[in-house]
Amino acid sequence: MFKKILVPTDGTELSAKAIDGAVQMARQLGAQVIGVTVMEPYSYSSLSEYRPESFEDYEARMEKVAKERLEKLESVAKAANVAVETVVAKSFSPYEAIIETAKQRGCDVIFMASHGRRGLNAVLLGSETQKVLTHSNIPVMVYR
Repeated sequence: MFKKILVPTDGTELSAKAIDGAVQMARQLGAQVIGVTVMEPYSYSSLSEYRPESFEDYEARMEKVAKERLEKLESVAKAANVAVETVVAKSFSPYEAIIETAKQRGCDVIFMASHGRRGLNAVLLGSETQKVLTHSNIPVMVYR
């Protein structure tokens, strides 16, 4: 059925629960897990000369954050004896980076968490999960 499962993570407790669910499903199916985290590129602003953080410092900090996010996924997958690979994507649009990574890696399904926001909160805050559901050409499993 599914051979490659893309699992986006943003480092939250909710995405950690989705990691557990995705790895359990991958183990049962004999599938591989592809973990992805999306980091926002350094923002160059023409509005001001002041930069609170240099490009190099920002990149180093983001690399550390990405590594921490993906280490959780790797350790859960390895403990379950599930093949795992990780990717760090850079984009101002996380949902687009998630979908593009799934295409590039040949994934059969995207397995991701949802905060389950409803009403005005969902409209105001937006939802990367909702955007992935709307734009993905492959199945998306939403884990709560």
